[in-house]
Amino acid sequence: MPNRKSSPLPRVAVRVRRGYFECRFGQLHVHHAIPGGGGFEEATPLLALHPAGHSGQLYGALLAALGEDRSAFAPDLPGFGQSDRPGGLSFAELAAALGDFLDTMRLRQIDVLGCGLGAHVALGLLATHPAVRRVIIAALPTVATPPPPRGAETDDEFLRAVCRSARADCGADAHPEAFFSACGERLQHAAAAAQAGMLEQTHPLRERLRTVAHPLLLLHAPEHPHGFALTAADLPPQTQRAACSGIAALRAGAAPLIAAIHAFLTA
Repeated sequence: MPNRKSSPLPRVAVRVRRGYFECRFGQLHVHHAIPGGGGFEEATPLLALHPAGHSGQLYGALLAALGEDRSAFAPDLPGFGQSDRPGGLSFAELAAALGDFLDTMRLRQIDVLGCGLGAHVALGLLATHPAVRRVIIAALPTVATPPPPRGAETDDEFLRAVCRSARADCGADAHPEAFFSACGERLQHAAAAAQAGMLEQTHPLRERLRTVAHPLLLLHAPEHPHGFALTAADLPPQTQRAACSGIAALRAGAAPLIAAIHAFLTA
């Protein structure tokens, strides 16, 4: 019989799913993508951690793109999204909750990406969890949402500030549904976001980055050559850099950004 060339298997589209996992504060809501091949012979999994005022939904496009050859997870940090709220809020507590998740998944190695609040939690994981292999820090400017008013009525200026910050992070061309979702997240978790903002001010990112010994990729806005509010002296010598115009590009999973992240993770 003549030899017949085997046709390649059809490419299975990556789907981003959601699930709940137990952690020390209750349930952790996680967005995740699993490779179409079922997870066999996949690359090191990725854990993506969002900034305050967002949820793991921020990384939906990124999970779908990077999930082609690795498992990718984007949890709602405790107190945000659909995850249970902890009694307090600290970088150490959030990192411990994610350590519970990594232990549950029995991951031998993990790469971590963090932006804003998520960057601080990612750096906390480096010190407490030996499974972390590589780290990506998105040092990107964000429009902060002011703390919610204490009165019974919602202040108009607060609502306008919420809309401004959501529009800046989504991008001017974002679909209205994405914009409204971003506004809802900020309104729902305004108090937790304000508390996280105070934590970030007392623990500047530059002081934490100096101690990183892991391979490090810094995603920075072009107008800030070394990252937002960072200088070359704040970065460890093994730092690599890739341009990212802002949170909107991270949300959209822009192709050049995905290529830079993939190249760093597979080096």
